Amino acid sequence: MDKLIANVDEAVADIPDGASIAFGGFFTCGSPIFLTEALAKQGAKNLTIIAQTIGVGNWELNLLINNHQVKHAIANYPFSRSVSKPTPFEKQLRAGKVTCEVYPMGTFIEKLRAGGAGIGAFYTPTGAGTIVAEGKESRIINGREYLLEYALKPDYAFIHAWKADHMGNVIFRKTAQNYNPEMAKSARITIVEAEDVVEPGQLDPNTIHLPGIFVKRIVKVARPKIRIGIDQAPSEASLSWVGST
Repeated sequence: MDKLIANVDEAVADIPDGASIAFGGFFTCGSPIFLTEALAKQGAKNLTIIAQTIGVGNWELNLLINNHQVKHAIANYPFSRSVSKPTPFEKQLRAGKVTCEVYPMGTFIEKLRAGGAGIGAFYTPTGAGTIVAEGKESRIINGREYLLEYALKPDYAFIHAWKADHMGNVIFRKTAQNYNPEMAKSARITIVEAEDVVEPGQLDPNTIHLPGIFVKRIVKVARPKIRIGIDQAPSEASLSWVGST
């Protein structure tokens, strides 16, 4: 089945208001820049976004924040006070315009992995005995307290890949793999932007990181430049650029 879509605008055209979307990438590495830009242009509102961080490194998410398209975020590093000024997301959070859930990195990725594996919930000791435990079910396992955490199953996942074929088999480049496989497997509809799209059979099966069964749409994009900055538009000359991932 050929899953190639003509362009990023077409790939995100049917995303409705209120959708939940997982955005792959770890800071600047492996972020789905082109799909996110297309979603900002498309304009879907009241979104729940799931991402490692929000607008710190993955600047493109600020397009959605500044457009007031986001109502809720799930992250493990939503903003950084090490920067010289608050991010757009932090400003909206403090103003009560958005809400946020924060999870430790291991719990965050396990919630996604569980969603992709068909596991409804799991127990973890992380956060037990702290404010994180408030309102959560817990139990003692082998003499230690564990918290019940529920799986994440977003409606969509936006994923950036190095190579893909028309059937949706995907290869990531080095550490750009990061959260992408787990997010792709957990989502109902996974959309992959790939720097290179080849015919079926041209990828070595032993090198596939994400099988095509988890992918619904593929769109070819240019090789991105990775931007160092917080909340400015990508065209601003004051920002630095480094090589793509």
